[in-house]
Amino acid sequence: MAGVDRWTLKPIDNLSSTLQSVEVILSTDIGSRVMRRPFGGGVAELLGRQLAPRLFAVVQQLIGTAIDLWEPRLQVRRVTFAGSTDEVRRGTATVLIDADYRPRGHLGDFTVERNISFSVSFAQGRTSTSVL
Repeated sequence: MAGVDRWTLKPIDNLSSTLQSVEVILSTDIGSRVMRRPFGGGVAELLGRQLAPRLFAVVQQLIGTAIDLWEPRLQVRRVTFAGSTDEVRRGTATVLIDADYRPRGHLGDFTVERNISFSVSFAQGRTSTSVL
């Protein structure tokens, strides 16, 4: 056991805990945590802006940087968008992330166990992850 699921309160393994942490990071607005102001993903602040290739590049960079800063068990290799611009206009976006999984990274051991790919979906104010 590595943690507790934030929705079911059942024990979860280390990888599930890591993905749950990514959900929390990306769904938290920067500056919203009183005792840890810099924590968060910064993605929500960009929602509602006019779609442009530059905006997609900024979102990709924000996601990669936020995960690298706040989740030591992952080292991001690539962030790409899945789906169409119509889905984004409707308020749904899916991001595919390739990362090195370092299960003991939070303990200072940055040995890579394996490379993982997972998706992060943003829809109607909720963020969810799933391993590919």
